[in-house]
Amino acid sequence: MALPCLVLVLSVALACVHAAGSHLECVDAARIGARALARGEDEAAVRSLASGAGPPGSVVELSSEAGFVHVSVTATVRIVPGTPPVLRVGGSAAAPAEPDR
Repeated sequence: MALPCLVLVLSVALACVHAAGSHLECVDAARIGARALARGEDEAAVRSLASGAGPPGSVVELSSEAGFVHVSVTATVRIVPGTPPVLRVGGSAAAPAEPDR
């Protein structure tokens, strides 16, 4: 009886670690995208950089407001591969837009 419980607890712990890792990937991807967008890179290049740094299948949203650029990266993470329950993780970053030269 103890072994199945141990396997269940370890599986849940591994799923949490996987979700946390995906969240950190989203945060890093958003930071990379915000810095590129602030430098004046075009939106296609920023989306390519951010989606390449994020988890597979991540969605990148770009915006700018009041001299700041904002990048949000979201992704869905399956708790158990091939099963319906999914977690939605994401990260966002902002950076001041650099002045035009």
